[in-house]
Amino acid sequence: MRVMRVGVTMMTAWLLISGCVANRDLAHKPCLLSPQGCQALRAGDFTNLDSSSVIDAPEFEKRVVEQGGTVEFVFGDDRPFRQCHASTLTQAANGDLLAAWFGGTREKNPDVAIWMSRRAASGWTPPQKVARAREMAHWNPVLFTDPASGAIHLFFKVGLDPKIWSTWRRISRDHGLTWTDPEELVPGDVGGRGPVKNKPIVLSDGTWLAPASTEKGGWQCFADRSTDGGRTWTRTDNFPRDPSIPRRVGGAIQPTFWESEPGHVTALARTGARQIWKTTSEDYGQTWAPMVPAGLPNNNSGIDALRLEDGRVLLVFNPVNINWGPRTPLSLAVSGDNGNTWKLLAHLENDCNLDSEYSYPAIIRVNDGIAISYTWNRERVRVWRVPLSCLE
Repeated sequence: MRVMRVGVTMMTAWLLISGCVANRDLAHKPCLLSPQGCQALRAGDFTNLDSSSVIDAPEFEKRVVEQGGTVEFVFGDDRPFRQCHASTLTQAANGDLLAAWFGGTREKNPDVAIWMSRRAASGWTPPQKVARAREMAHWNPVLFTDPASGAIHLFFKVGLDPKIWSTWRRISRDHGLTWTDPEELVPGDVGGRGPVKNKPIVLSDGTWLAPASTEKGGWQCFADRSTDGGRTWTRTDNFPRDPSIPRRVGGAIQPTFWESEPGHVTALARTGARQIWKTTSEDYGQTWAPMVPAGLPNNNSGIDALRLEDGRVLLVFNPVNINWGPRTPLSLAVSGDNGNTWKLLAHLENDCNLDSEYSYPAIIRVNDGIAISYTWNRERVRVWRVPLSCLE
């Protein structure tokens, strides 16, 4: 097994690529990093992240396939939209894997709708438009299968801008074949309720906990709680932040949740502060401790996490500590101590073209392991099905 070892700091990465980013913005040409710069993007000076033995993407893909997993594009170049982004996954009660994303001519354009495809035994079905609630941009679908009933919930945003979007929902009770009419999740909402990017989790007491955020009046994370199977929702207060964090770095959005023991929930969130922030709740997500830096790099792009039955936590993210920095590489990390420290396990994508984009991952547990989806250059959605044996 070929293992890539790196030892260049993230600050070095910034020095190596800052000129390249500026050149890319001006020239609109592909910008390739030097080998040293590419290594720096894959490394880190974060004490909570061990990047000493990360597996390179081609080697990890080979391992996944050899052990019975798959790495696939959901659709090809004949897609019925120009761009796509923000994919989501769920496994239906019949075992089919469903993927959804938003697609259209360009993000924010009024023709952008929610699309879906199904991975059955014969492969991925052609993309089908599954949500078009209003004649304006649609955003950030989130799929979620109710473990009690098997009903699949499709949450999505509708609006001209994240500051004023609203959350809508459709429900399927036949494994995603047919859907209820679109409805607002919380009537009259402006700014977004319910899950904003990542999947809800079901807590040990049966509460549905949706990772939520708003960009109205500044970036703020919160949780939306439902104690009646998603019929009604109660919004928590915005998560506080540690007073040591400078106001100038902005806030946090798009959290991801896991429950480590009954009532104890951890959240990680995207920020503009060049690293992920973390907070915890000890009362089933009703109140939250101040957000603090988690010791993990973040390029101001989406992340997602998943807790396995053995207590390990997986995180998919871009390990780059540059605000609005490159969305490459996209990597998988694992924690054995509930998110206090992390080991960078493998890269899923790691080419060194700064114009590449591998972003907005989703990660879920499936029958035969885990499944991960993400944006592939705004042109496709890529899905990995990874056996648990590949995570050792």
